[in-house]
Amino acid sequence: MSKRVGLYPGSFDPITNGHLDILHQSLAIADKVIIAIGVHPSKPPLFTFEEREDMITWIIKDWDDQASERVEVISFDDLVIDAARRNGAGFMIRGLRDGTDLDYEMQLAGMNGAMAPEIGTIYFPASPKVRPITATLVRQIAKLNGDISHFTPNFVVQKIAEKLNK
Repeated sequence: MSKRVGLYPGSFDPITNGHLDILHQSLAIADKVIIAIGVHPSKPPLFTFEEREDMITWIIKDWDDQASERVEVISFDDLVIDAARRNGAGFMIRGLRDGTDLDYEMQLAGMNGAMAPEIGTIYFPASPKVRPITATLVRQIAKLNGDISHFTPNFVVQKIAEKLNK
């Protein structure tokens, strides 16, 4: 039997409880989940790829040994479908918060499907308590000294505080 490998692409800048909700759901059906962090020079991130990778690895190691062994973090700077092919993913993992996400994600799936019909897309609905969370809003709230502890793990809250206080 071949392994079910899913590619979960995004910026993860920073990783939020919403991202972790989708990761938990995807681990229920995938043998391996590859978190693919998009790195694009035109979009300067708050955290470097290495910092994001470290945060994700730190958080997942506390879940359980199996999760740590089943999750890999990579970077990509090309088409996500090419990253999926390179890493042997049979499907993409995407989270849906609302109808706006669905409309956009359906367009992406259509384009990706035209370029790589062998790679599908699996959607997971965000759990109600994390539905409004976006990494963009977390960054904005943090920059304005707001409380982000409900939106991202404490470890990430600390890393954001360190980054913004430099």
